[in-house]
Amino acid sequence: MSSAVSPSSAATLSSRVNGKPIIAVVGLSNRPERASFDVAAYLQSAGYRIVAVNPMYAGQTILGERCHASLQEASTALAGQGLRVSIVDCFRKSADIPPVVEEAIAIGADCVWMQLDIVNEAAAARARAAGLKVVMDKCIKIEHAMGELHGVL
Repeated sequence: MSSAVSPSSAATLSSRVNGKPIIAVVGLSNRPERASFDVAAYLQSAGYRIVAVNPMYAGQTILGERCHASLQEASTALAGQGLRVSIVDCFRKSADIPPVVEEAIAIGADCVWMQLDIVNEAAAARARAAGLKVVMDKCIKIEHAMGELHGVL
């Protein structure tokens, strides 16, 4: 029997902690000088639960969170706590976004957020067709104050 979390089973899990969406940071680095680390640290300081996803650091701890090899692995771990990912924040090259979108759809995420300079129209269309909100070429840290406008923060 699979322990995978499907979009239908994800609907019964909470996507929020302290009223704020849970954010998976795909491509999170353990190096403080990297944008992914800075943005994730900022989100934590603003009260968001971040989930680290990077196969290079799987099993390690980044910003106090266990790093997962994939969104599916992170989703399964969160499901054990009655939680699920709401926003998938992508720090990957534009060409690497389609499989991230497929995983985001598979785990029942609400939104795919592509950071500055990350644009993949085909992946965005796929995500929208599956019912996800999409933000492209925007930094979630910079846009934090505008979160309500986007309807995802």
